Amino acid sequence: MPSISYHEALNDALERMDDLGYERGQGVDLANHGPMGAEALALLGQEDAVASWVRRYRRAMEHHEPPAARFALDPADESSWRPALGDFPRAGDWERLFVRELAEAHWREVLVRWWPRLIPGLFAGLTHGLIRTAHAVRGLYAAAGKPTRLQLNELARGLAYWAARYTALPGRPRLRGRYDLPAAVAALPRVPQDGGLGPGTARHRLDTLAELPGYQDALEWPAQEPAPRMLSEMTAQFADVYLGHPEVYPVPLIHGVTAPAAVRLVLPQLPPELHEPTLDRLWQVQTAFLLAFTTDRRDEGTAAWRSSLGDLPPLGELGARAADHGDEHVIKFTEACLREYALRPDPRYPAAAFAAQRRIPRLDAGGGIGGVRADTP
Repeated sequence: MPSISYHEALNDALERMDDLGYERGQGVDLANHGPMGAEALALLGQEDAVASWVRRYRRAMEHHEPPAARFALDPADESSWRPALGDFPRAGDWERLFVRELAEAHWREVLVRWWPRLIPGLFAGLTHGLIRTAHAVRGLYAAAGKPTRLQLNELARGLAYWAARYTALPGRPRLRGRYDLPAAVAALPRVPQDGGLGPGTARHRLDTLAELPGYQDALEWPAQEPAPRMLSEMTAQFADVYLGHPEVYPVPLIHGVTAPAAVRLVLPQLPPELHEPTLDRLWQVQTAFLLAFTTDRRDEGTAAWRSSLGDLPPLGELGARAADHGDEHVIKFTEACLREYALRPDPRYPAAAFAAQRRIPRLDAGGGIGGVRADTP
């Protein structure tokens, strides 16, 4: 049994990382994964490993300075805050706004107020605004009505990063079609690329999504289903996508699982009328992932992964293996896959988690994270 609780491990980690900015890296802008990774690690039953992991994480790469607040945003005046969406230099202004909001109202009230405003920009930071917010929400819910200042500030920072990196994809998704998720993914035409996809090519594809074959039509292909079932369809299908593409950078396609898994953490805190627009935007993001990061279907929808991975370790070992591996993407992905597997025992979930543990380089405490550019398009 762990010597400390989830709540103690989480708050200790938040205190140890309180001085970190929103992003990290020299010459690249990678999201700060520290709070998310620590929270997921504690959920994996690795509470005793959280503090040492935080030390490893901090040594691996230099983080940017926390942004300073400059000009106040008025949450009651749309003409004040809306122009600041997607304006990253104003991240400090967004943080100050959310800290103030959370000091004046219950965190659920703030979440419900801002969720519909932020959902159209779900792609923010390769969905890390959403994911950081969701990990913060899970910590607050687990606090049973006694959240700490550190936890409330973490929610403020998750929302602030989402707002500051707000990225609206082209087109309006509406799940009113006749395809189930596997059929919709299979029907999407992939665009070949001579020499494979590099970061620059993926970035260009994201910038020209509206011009890529099938993109606009695909936004309406999936049929509408109840939110819990649709989230399972999304995570299972993108676990399959991840398994089917060992040739792709090992990190970006992970978010096709972790983004809907993050929404599942928040869904119980949202009114039902926000479920449908959230699922619409999730599918739009997943369509963008497929078109930006894959050039064909490769081994999607096959059992090729069974022979390529060899013997899968027992479920109970995957969490400890993720902790030992150390990469924050591996930790978050393993936790999400195991959580989704508990709801739908599909073998692709643990297989995808194990594949990520093999494909993504281990956290290097000596000064770098292998594949540093892998989570940037």
